[in-house]
Amino acid sequence: MTETTHPAPRLVAFPSARLVWVLLLVVFGAIYLAALRTPPLLDDADASHAQAAAHMAETGDWVTLQVNGVRYLEKPPLPYWIVAGLYKVLGENAFATHLPGALAVLGCAWLAWLWCRRAWGDRAALYAALGVLTACGPFLYTRFYIPEALLTFLLLAAMYSVMVGLETQSSGRFYLAWALLALATLAKGLIAPVFFFAAVLPLLLLSGQWRRWRSLKPVSGFLLYLLIAAPWHILAGLRNPDQGNPVGNIPSIGNVHGFWYFYFLNEHVFRFLGMRYPVDYNRQNPVAYWLLMLVWIFPWSLFLPAALLVAWKTRHSWLSHVRKEAGLTVDFYLDTAAKRDWTQEDVAGYVLQLKFRSRSIWLLSIFTAFILLFFSISTNQEYYTWPAWIPMIMLTAGVLASMEQAQEGGQPWGVSRGWTVGAQVVYALVGVAVAAALGWGLWQSRSLPFADDIGTLLAHRGVADYTLSMSHIFDLTGPSFAALRLPAGLASAALLVGPVLALILRLARKNMAATVTVGLTSAVFLMAAHIAFARFEPMLSSKQLADTLLAKASPADEFVIYGDQSDASSVVFYTHRFFGRPADLIMERCSQHSEGSSLLWGSCYPDAPKIFFSKQQLAAEWGTGPRHWIFAQDINRAKVEALLGSRLIPVQTIADKTLWTDRPL
Repeated sequence: MTETTHPAPRLVAFPSARLVWVLLLVVFGAIYLAALRTPPLLDDADASHAQAAAHMAETGDWVTLQVNGVRYLEKPPLPYWIVAGLYKVLGENAFATHLPGALAVLGCAWLAWLWCRRAWGDRAALYAALGVLTACGPFLYTRFYIPEALLTFLLLAAMYSVMVGLETQSSGRFYLAWALLALATLAKGLIAPVFFFAAVLPLLLLSGQWRRWRSLKPVSGFLLYLLIAAPWHILAGLRNPDQGNPVGNIPSIGNVHGFWYFYFLNEHVFRFLGMRYPVDYNRQNPVAYWLLMLVWIFPWSLFLPAALLVAWKTRHSWLSHVRKEAGLTVDFYLDTAAKRDWTQEDVAGYVLQLKFRSRSIWLLSIFTAFILLFFSISTNQEYYTWPAWIPMIMLTAGVLASMEQAQEGGQPWGVSRGWTVGAQVVYALVGVAVAAALGWGLWQSRSLPFADDIGTLLAHRGVADYTLSMSHIFDLTGPSFAALRLPAGLASAALLVGPVLALILRLARKNMAATVTVGLTSAVFLMAAHIAFARFEPMLSSKQLADTLLAKASPADEFVIYGDQSDASSVVFYTHRFFGRPADLIMERCSQHSEGSSLLWGSCYPDAPKIFFSKQQLAAEWGTGPRHWIFAQDINRAKVEALLGSRLIPVQTIADKTLWTDRPL
């Protein structure tokens, strides 16, 4: 019997860079830009950070951050400078608050495209940029105001500048890298230079480039770094000296409790060691920590096993490839297009590309590995590893594109086609399973009425005491699907059709179409996810209660929060101009009993506003003087009712929070 042979497939024509970016910008607009206005700012970190930016915009104090009128010394200023500037142009709203994070993701996509195009070619560039825009992690952690996306862009841009500087011997590239590193320091603190040098210095040693250390401008470049990064740190220290030490069990070194102690020791060293005070951060389970990396870059983590297999099979050639200056042999990276019709110029160009590719693999791999190991032994939140996700996507995109091009050129590449087909099979199975689960949830809730307030349909399981950012995902219940019919239906349809279509295209050897389908399927799913996220507004944000206050309260009234300001930070953000003063807090000022408060340290300064009251003071003043309004989450509801009893007049309850007043409206 004669064996059937398949003719070698022809290389696929690649679209122009303009068409690629039309696709990428459409995806970015659908996922990120369309989601900037909803939901409103969330309680806790989102609106608290927005308060700090609003204080800058309104007072012109660009040095000392304040939240609810209290000094907030935890964070470096660059993200707040950017948002404060946008507030002056666009107004104080959710769109202006979250726009920098979205643009930082677009910047990461552009940088991934630029870097991968130089190292692997056009197809890898498309996959890397599409991967950044459609991966789960970057999407999830731009729903609220944190600096990780900005930090990632600045660090990767600094490392790319070093890479290009080493190739072109351009002094300007190295100065640009120092400037970007300084901005990254102003975005997230000293962790930026730690991550940068932990990757760049090993690369220089491995590649033999350490002999050119003078070309990196270590002296003049470091002076440029200090010129950009140092002034704010110096001014913040001078304006926030040791004026009032916290009491109780707060750690101290001598008599130093000003900005420099709090920011450099407490927020950097002690946070890493798990000794930071107050203790308001958790640590993920180690198994969950590592497995979640597959979630954060999903669906592109489907192709990660193939990338790891390539790395293992070629481990003996890594060091030699990164060191060789010329005469490189055709290896597993070489695609068919680079083999055809070589001229001397082609050979030289390919050698340069291969050197750049090899060094990129080393740099991105070391950078990723260091970050993941660093936070595996430190206190962590799920999004702390944000800077590692983009390099993981880039490396996976490079391997996947090279694999596909080799297969299309009929060339052996060291990894069989079964790895990509297998990834598509897994994706199809996962898609069908998740679609079935969503369909079951929709069926179970078919007879339930639509609920505006999904918070009333959720359990309150308190996983990790809600100190992890994804804790609320465990509060979902079957009846909650009554409020999620539209997004659940959209996600179910996308996951039922997209992964199966991608598998069919892969089996038909239409590799690029299959891979792009993976990205577009994820794009539709993320759009559905944001619709679902917006439905959680009553639970995650107190904006509705702020609207009630703006409609029914007088500027002379007193607004009180039973607990920390972070419990109702969105109310404070949306009403602070109306009331013209900070919200009152029922908690002790500058006390170890206020351990969970982000305002603990700032409350110890003698200029802290008189907003901290005891329960006894609240009981004595309730119903006297100006009208009082009090907010409490469910965890404190029983305490408020026990303290004030029949003198409470309920005004509004949403999800797990209630607003009362002290006299009839």
